[in-house]
Amino acid sequence: MTVVSGRTRVLIMLAMLAVPVSGSVAAQERDSADGEVLTTVYAATEGPKIEGFISARSADRLQVTTVDGSRRVVTVNEDTQIKASGGFLGIGGNKLGMESLLNGLPVTIKTMQSGDVLIASQIDVKNKDLKTAAMIRNGTDQRFSEHQAAIDRNAAATEALRGRMGDIDKYNVKGSTNVYFDSGKWQLTRQAERDLCDTATDAEAMDGALLLVVGYTDSTGSYEVNQTLSEKRAGRVVNYLQQACGWKPYRMLTPTGMAAADPLASNDTAAGKAQNRRVSVNILVSKSIDEL
Repeated sequence: MTVVSGRTRVLIMLAMLAVPVSGSVAAQERDSADGEVLTTVYAATEGPKIEGFISARSADRLQVTTVDGSRRVVTVNEDTQIKASGGFLGIGGNKLGMESLLNGLPVTIKTMQSGDVLIASQIDVKNKDLKTAAMIRNGTDQRFSEHQAAIDRNAAATEALRGRMGDIDKYNVKGSTNVYFDSGKWQLTRQAERDLCDTATDAEAMDGALLLVVGYTDSTGSYEVNQTLSEKRAGRVVNYLQQACGWKPYRMLTPTGMAAADPLASNDTAAGKAQNRRVSVNILVSKSIDEL
C-alpha cells in the first residue's frame, strides 16, 4: 500500500494551479506541459510565513494584508490545516472549511512556494478572533441597514475629504464623522464618545474597513500650539476608539494633526471657530478590496 503524506499532497496540488482566477486576487496564468508541471512540483520549497488579516477572498484564494500594509495572495486546498490556539478547530478534530476564513480575521499562514505561487499548508487563528469575525459577518446586513441613514448624512463631509486629500483616490470613502472640542481642550464630550463608537460600529459592518483620524483647531494661538493641540485631539480619539469602542489597532491608518488648516467654517465668528475645533474620523475601504 502506498502512503501519501499531507506534505506530498500539498506538493501535488501545486501542479493543479494552472486555472486563473479573475479579480484583484487572481494569480498569473501559467500554461505548462506535463513535464514542466513535474519539474515545478519537485522544485517546490518551504515558502514564507505570512502574518496579517484576510482582506479579500475569491474561490480558493485569499488576499492577506500584512502588518506592513503589503498584500500577499495564497491558495487554500483540502490539505490546508486550519488551527486555532488550543488545538484543531471543529468537532472530533475535523478542520473547518473555507467558509470559516472570514474577511478581517487575523491569521498566520505557513506556505509552500513554487515560482510565484504560494499555497497554504497551515493557517493559524485565535478562537477569540474567529468568534469576533463571525459576529461581525453575521450582523453585517442588519447593522448596515440600520446605519445607512447616518452614513448618507455624512455624504457632504465625505466629498470635502476627497477634495482635501490627494491620495484619498486609493480608497473609497464610506463615511465621515466629526467630533468637537472646547477651545484649547482635547477632552471628549459624552456625545463625542457616543458618536465615535457609532462610527466604529458602522465601519465594522464593512469588509476591510480602515479608520483615518485627523485633528484640527481654530485659528486662535500660534501654529506650534495648534499643531500640538490638533495632534493631542487626534490621539485622544484614536485611544478612545481602540480602548472603549474595541477598534483594532491594525485597522487604523496613521492619525495626523492639521492645526488650523482646512477650516470647515470662517474663523471670524465664535460659531465658525466652534465648528473648526474638531477631529474627523473617516471610514475608508481600499478600492482593490471594495471592488472585488
